[in-house]
Amino acid sequence: MRRYHSLALGIAALALTANSPGSRPRNACHLAAGDRSSYQVNVPFTAIDGRIYVEATVNGRGPYIFALDTGASGVGRADSALVAALDLPYGEESATSDGIRESKVRTVRIEALRLGGLSRSNLQVIMRDYRSRLAPEAAFAGILGREFFADGLLIIDYGRKTISFSRKLALDRSMPGALPYDRAFRVPVTISGIAAEGNLDTGANVELVLPLAFYRQISGDAIALRDTGQMTNSTIRTGRTILDGPVVVGGVRASRVPIKISEQFPEVLIGAHFLQRGVVMIDQRSRTVALCPLR
Repeated sequence: MRRYHSLALGIAALALTANSPGSRPRNACHLAAGDRSSYQVNVPFTAIDGRIYVEATVNGRGPYIFALDTGASGVGRADSALVAALDLPYGEESATSDGIRESKVRTVRIEALRLGGLSRSNLQVIMRDYRSRLAPEAAFAGILGREFFADGLLIIDYGRKTISFSRKLALDRSMPGALPYDRAFRVPVTISGIAAEGNLDTGANVELVLPLAFYRQISGDAIALRDTGQMTNSTIRTGRTILDGPVVVGGVRASRVPIKISEQFPEVLIGAHFLQRGVVMIDQRSRTVALCPLR
Protein backbone atom coordinates (compact mmCIF):
# COMPACT_ATOMS: atom_id res chain seq x y z
CA MET A 1 0.00 0.00 0.00
CA ARG A 2 2.85 2.42 0.73
CA ARG A 3 3.97 2.23 -2.90
CA TYR A 4 0.54 3.23 -4.16
CA HIS A 5 0.33 6.15 -1.72
CA SER A 6 3.73 7.45 -2.86
CA LEU A 7 2.72 7.11 -6.51
CA ALA A 8 -0.51 8.97 -5.83
CA LEU A 9 1.37 11.80 -4.13
CA GLY A 10 3.79 11.96 -7.05
CA ILE A 11 0.92 12.21 -9.54
CA ALA A 12 -0.75 14.92 -7.48
CA ALA A 13 2.47 16.97 -7.44
CA LEU A 14 2.88 16.60 -11.18
CA ALA A 15 -0.74 17.53 -11.77
CA LEU A 16 -0.37 20.67 -9.64
CA THR A 17 2.64 21.67 -11.69
CA ALA A 18 0.82 21.02 -14.97
CA ASN A 19 -2.31 22.87 -13.79
CA SER A 20 -0.62 25.95 -12.36
CA PRO A 21 -1.62 29.25 -14.05
CA GLY A 22 0.19 29.83 -17.31
CA SER A 23 1.82 26.38 -17.35
CA ARG A 24 -0.99 23.95 -18.11
CA PRO A 25 -1.14 22.82 -21.75
CA ARG A 26 -4.32 23.82 -23.56
CA ASN A 27 -4.85 20.15 -24.31
CA ALA A 28 -3.14 16.82 -23.75
CA CYS A 29 -1.46 16.81 -27.14
CA HIS A 30 0.67 19.84 -26.25
CA LEU A 31 2.71 17.56 -23.97
CA ALA A 32 4.10 15.89 -27.09
CA ALA A 33 5.55 19.16 -28.41
CA GLY A 34 8.91 20.66 -27.61
CA ASP A 35 12.43 19.46 -26.94
CA ARG A 36 12.70 15.94 -25.47
CA SER A 37 16.48 15.73 -25.22
CA SER A 38 16.41 15.94 -21.40
CA TYR A 39 13.94 13.07 -20.95
CA GLN A 40 15.02 9.79 -19.35
CA VAL A 41 14.47 8.18 -22.75
CA ASN A 42 14.56 9.79 -26.18
CA VAL A 43 15.63 7.16 -28.68
CA PRO A 44 14.88 6.38 -32.33
CA PHE A 45 12.85 3.38 -33.38
CA THR A 46 12.36 1.39 -36.55
CA ALA A 47 8.90 0.32 -37.69
CA ILE A 48 8.57 -3.03 -39.43
CA ASP A 49 5.05 -3.99 -40.49
CA GLY A 50 3.82 -1.39 -38.01
CA ARG A 51 5.65 -2.86 -35.02
CA ILE A 52 8.14 -0.76 -33.04
CA TYR A 53 11.77 -1.91 -32.70
CA VAL A 54 14.35 -0.30 -30.40
CA GLU A 55 17.83 -1.12 -29.11
CA ALA A 56 18.09 -2.20 -25.45
CA THR A 57 20.78 -3.76 -23.29
CA VAL A 58 20.39 -6.84 -21.10
CA ASN A 59 22.64 -7.31 -18.06
CA GLY A 60 24.98 -4.68 -19.52
CA ARG A 61 25.37 -6.52 -22.81
CA GLY A 62 24.09 -5.68 -26.25
CA PRO A 63 22.46 -3.70 -27.67
CA TYR A 64 19.76 -6.17 -28.68
CA ILE A 65 16.66 -5.52 -30.77
CA PHE A 66 13.51 -5.36 -28.64
CA ALA A 67 9.91 -4.81 -29.74
CA LEU A 68 7.81 -2.31 -27.81
CA ASP A 69 4.38 -3.84 -27.25
CA THR A 70 1.69 -2.05 -25.24
CA GLY A 71 -0.43 -5.20 -25.54
CA ALA A 72 2.12 -7.20 -23.52
CA SER A 73 1.50 -7.27 -19.78
CA GLY A 74 4.41 -7.15 -17.37
CA VAL A 75 7.82 -5.56 -17.86
CA GLY A 76 8.99 -7.64 -20.79
CA ARG A 77 9.64 -10.91 -22.59
CA ALA A 78 12.81 -12.74 -23.65
CA ASP A 79 13.30 -14.77 -26.81
CA SER A 80 14.70 -18.25 -26.24
CA ALA A 81 17.76 -17.40 -28.37
CA LEU A 82 18.61 -14.50 -26.05
CA VAL A 83 18.15 -16.76 -23.03
CA ALA A 84 20.63 -19.25 -24.49
CA ALA A 85 23.14 -16.56 -25.56
CA LEU A 86 23.25 -14.93 -22.10
CA ASP A 87 22.67 -18.14 -20.14
CA LEU A 88 19.81 -16.49 -18.26
CA PRO A 89 18.66 -18.49 -15.22
CA TYR A 90 15.16 -19.94 -15.21
CA GLY A 91 12.52 -18.67 -12.80
CA GLU A 92 9.09 -19.89 -11.78
CA GLU A 93 6.48 -21.21 -14.19
CA SER A 94 3.85 -18.66 -15.18
CA ALA A 95 0.76 -18.36 -17.37
CA THR A 96 -0.20 -16.06 -20.22
CA SER A 97 -3.53 -15.36 -21.89
CA ASP A 98 -4.41 -13.85 -25.27
CA GLY A 99 -8.01 -13.18 -24.21
CA ILE A 100 -9.21 -16.51 -25.58
CA ARG A 101 -6.87 -19.18 -24.29
CA GLU A 102 -4.37 -19.42 -21.44
CA SER A 103 -1.11 -21.36 -21.62
CA LYS A 104 1.74 -22.21 -19.25
CA VAL A 105 5.11 -20.59 -19.92
CA ARG A 106 8.61 -20.59 -18.45
CA THR A 107 10.21 -17.48 -17.04
CA VAL A 108 13.82 -16.31 -16.76
CA ARG A 109 15.64 -13.86 -14.51
CA ILE A 110 17.18 -10.65 -15.87
CA GLU A 111 19.41 -8.54 -13.64
CA ALA A 112 19.01 -5.32 -15.63
CA LEU A 113 17.06 -4.29 -18.75
CA ARG A 114 17.87 -0.81 -20.07
CA LEU A 115 16.44 1.48 -22.74
CA GLY A 116 18.24 4.83 -23.01
CA GLY A 117 18.42 6.23 -19.47
CA LEU A 118 15.66 4.00 -18.11
CA SER A 119 16.64 0.74 -16.43
CA ARG A 120 14.63 -1.95 -14.63
CA SER A 121 16.36 -4.41 -12.31
CA ASN A 122 15.80 -7.87 -10.86
CA LEU A 123 13.14 -8.95 -13.35
CA GLN A 124 11.30 -12.19 -13.94
CA VAL A 125 10.09 -12.24 -17.57
CA ILE A 126 8.30 -14.74 -19.77
CA MET A 127 10.43 -16.71 -22.23
CA ARG A 128 9.14 -17.74 -25.66
CA ASP A 129 10.47 -18.78 -29.05
CA TYR A 130 9.49 -15.70 -31.05
CA ARG A 131 12.05 -15.93 -33.85
CA SER A 132 10.66 -19.10 -35.40
CA ARG A 133 7.33 -17.30 -36.03
CA LEU A 134 8.82 -14.22 -37.68
CA ALA A 135 10.63 -13.28 -40.86
CA PRO A 136 14.37 -12.65 -40.29
CA GLU A 137 13.99 -8.88 -40.72
CA ALA A 138 11.20 -8.81 -38.10
CA ALA A 139 12.95 -10.99 -35.49
CA PHE A 140 13.69 -9.58 -32.04
CA ALA A 141 15.51 -10.63 -28.88
CA GLY A 142 12.74 -9.60 -26.51
CA ILE A 143 9.77 -7.38 -25.80
CA LEU A 144 9.37 -4.26 -23.66
CA GLY A 145 5.94 -4.60 -22.04
CA ARG A 146 3.72 -1.85 -20.72
CA GLU A 147 4.96 -2.02 -17.12
CA PHE A 148 8.46 -1.09 -18.27
CA PHE A 149 7.03 2.44 -18.64
CA ALA A 150 4.65 2.35 -15.65
CA ASP A 151 6.00 5.31 -13.65
CA GLY A 152 6.12 8.09 -16.24
CA LEU A 153 4.77 9.47 -19.49
CA LEU A 154 5.51 7.37 -22.57
CA ILE A 155 5.43 9.15 -25.94
CA ILE A 156 5.42 7.05 -29.11
CA ASP A 157 5.89 9.52 -31.97
CA TYR A 158 5.37 7.79 -35.30
CA GLY A 159 6.13 11.02 -37.16
CA ARG A 160 9.57 11.58 -35.59
CA LYS A 161 10.13 7.78 -35.20
CA THR A 162 11.12 8.28 -31.57
CA ILE A 163 10.28 6.77 -28.20
CA SER A 164 10.38 9.24 -25.31
CA PHE A 165 9.78 8.81 -21.58
CA SER A 166 9.60 11.41 -18.82
CA ARG A 167 8.72 11.26 -15.13
CA LYS A 168 8.43 15.07 -14.99
CA LEU A 169 5.48 15.34 -17.39
CA ALA A 170 2.03 13.93 -16.68
CA LEU A 171 -1.26 13.46 -18.46
CA ASP A 172 -4.24 14.69 -16.46
CA ARG A 173 -7.66 13.09 -16.96
CA SER A 174 -9.26 16.56 -17.02
CA MET A 175 -7.18 17.74 -19.98
CA PRO A 176 -9.03 18.23 -23.28
CA GLY A 177 -8.01 15.36 -25.56
CA ALA A 178 -7.25 12.98 -22.66
CA LEU A 179 -8.70 9.45 -22.82
CA PRO A 180 -9.04 7.92 -19.33
CA TYR A 181 -9.07 4.13 -19.05
CA ASP A 182 -9.85 1.56 -16.37
CA ARG A 183 -8.24 -1.47 -18.01
CA ALA A 184 -5.03 -1.02 -20.02
CA PHE A 185 -5.36 0.39 -22.64
CA ARG A 186 -9.09 0.30 -23.39
CA VAL A 187 -10.26 3.77 -24.41
CA PRO A 188 -13.35 5.33 -26.02
CA VAL A 189 -13.52 5.04 -29.82
CA THR A 190 -16.19 5.86 -32.39
CA ILE A 191 -16.62 3.54 -35.37
CA SER A 192 -19.09 4.50 -38.10
CA GLY A 193 -20.84 6.75 -35.58
CA ILE A 194 -21.19 4.04 -32.91
CA ALA A 195 -19.38 4.52 -29.59
CA ALA A 196 -17.30 1.59 -28.35
CA GLU A 197 -14.25 0.71 -26.31
CA GLY A 198 -11.03 -0.13 -28.15
CA ASN A 199 -7.79 -1.75 -26.99
CA LEU A 200 -4.73 0.21 -28.18
CA ASP A 201 -2.06 -2.38 -29.06
CA THR A 202 1.22 -1.30 -30.68
CA GLY A 203 2.27 -4.96 -30.98
CA ALA A 204 -0.61 -5.94 -33.28
CA ASN A 205 0.34 -5.56 -36.94
CA VAL A 206 -3.20 -4.72 -38.08
CA GLU A 207 -5.35 -1.62 -38.52
CA LEU A 208 -8.51 -2.70 -36.74
CA VAL A 209 -10.03 -5.97 -35.50
CA LEU A 210 -13.77 -6.13 -34.77
CA PRO A 211 -15.85 -8.86 -33.14
CA LEU A 212 -18.39 -10.18 -35.64
CA ALA A 213 -21.31 -9.09 -33.45
CA PHE A 214 -20.05 -5.49 -33.41
CA TYR A 215 -19.43 -5.50 -37.18
CA ARG A 216 -23.06 -6.47 -37.70
CA GLN A 217 -24.11 -3.37 -35.75
CA ILE A 218 -22.32 -1.05 -38.17
CA SER A 219 -22.77 -2.89 -41.48
CA GLY A 220 -25.50 -4.88 -43.15
CA ASP A 221 -22.99 -6.58 -45.45
CA ALA A 222 -22.37 -10.29 -45.07
CA ILE A 223 -18.79 -11.28 -44.32
CA ALA A 224 -17.15 -14.66 -44.91
CA LEU A 225 -14.60 -15.79 -42.30
CA ARG A 226 -12.24 -17.58 -44.68
CA ASP A 227 -8.86 -16.55 -43.24
CA THR A 228 -7.02 -17.52 -40.08
CA GLY A 229 -5.37 -15.22 -37.57
CA GLN A 230 -2.62 -16.26 -35.18
CA MET A 231 -2.77 -14.91 -31.64
CA THR A 232 -0.34 -15.64 -28.81
CA ASN A 233 -1.98 -18.92 -27.82
CA SER A 234 -4.88 -19.29 -30.26
CA THR A 235 -5.77 -19.51 -33.93
CA ILE A 236 -8.97 -17.73 -34.93
CA ARG A 237 -11.10 -17.55 -38.07
CA THR A 238 -11.18 -14.09 -39.64
CA GLY A 239 -12.65 -12.16 -42.53
CA ARG A 240 -11.52 -8.87 -43.98
CA THR A 241 -13.01 -5.89 -45.70
CA ILE A 242 -12.70 -2.12 -46.03
CA LEU A 243 -14.66 -0.06 -43.51
CA ASP A 244 -15.87 3.29 -44.83
CA GLY A 245 -15.88 4.61 -41.28
CA PRO A 246 -15.00 7.06 -40.05
CA VAL A 247 -12.93 5.60 -37.18
CA VAL A 248 -12.14 8.20 -34.53
CA VAL A 249 -9.72 7.60 -31.65
CA GLY A 250 -8.77 10.72 -29.71
CA GLY A 251 -7.43 13.25 -32.20
CA VAL A 252 -6.95 10.75 -35.05
CA ARG A 253 -9.69 10.19 -37.62
CA ALA A 254 -9.54 7.82 -40.60
CA SER A 255 -11.85 6.52 -43.31
CA ARG A 256 -11.61 3.57 -45.68
CA VAL A 257 -9.85 1.51 -43.01
CA PRO A 258 -8.84 -2.13 -43.75
CA ILE A 259 -10.33 -4.27 -40.98
CA LYS A 260 -10.42 -7.86 -39.81
CA ILE A 261 -13.51 -9.47 -38.30
CA SER A 262 -13.69 -12.53 -36.06
CA GLU A 263 -16.50 -14.24 -34.21
CA GLN A 264 -14.01 -15.44 -31.59
CA PHE A 265 -12.23 -12.14 -30.96
CA PRO A 266 -13.52 -10.63 -27.70
CA GLU A 267 -13.09 -6.87 -28.23
CA VAL A 268 -12.36 -4.01 -30.61
CA LEU A 269 -8.62 -3.79 -31.20
CA ILE A 270 -6.82 -0.71 -32.54
CA GLY A 271 -3.56 -1.99 -33.98
CA ALA A 272 -0.20 -0.56 -34.96
CA HIS A 273 -1.16 0.30 -38.54
CA PHE A 274 -3.92 2.61 -37.29
CA LEU A 275 -1.85 4.08 -34.45
CA GLN A 276 1.00 5.06 -36.77
CA ARG A 277 -1.20 7.90 -38.01
CA GLY A 278 -0.45 9.78 -34.80
CA VAL A 279 1.46 10.32 -31.59
CA VAL A 280 0.51 7.92 -28.78
CA MET A 281 0.95 9.10 -25.19
CA ILE A 282 0.38 6.80 -22.22
CA ASP A 283 0.53 7.75 -18.54
CA GLN A 284 -0.15 4.72 -16.34
CA ARG A 285 0.09 6.80 -13.15
CA SER A 286 -3.13 8.66 -13.98
CA ARG A 287 -4.48 5.83 -16.19
CA THR A 288 -4.77 8.18 -19.15
CA VAL A 289 -3.98 7.95 -22.86
CA ALA A 290 -3.91 10.55 -25.64
CA LEU A 291 -3.76 9.92 -29.38
CA CYS A 292 -2.73 13.03 -31.25
CA PRO A 293 -2.52 13.76 -34.99
CA LEU A 294 0.93 13.97 -36.53
CA ARG A 295 2.24 17.49 -36.86
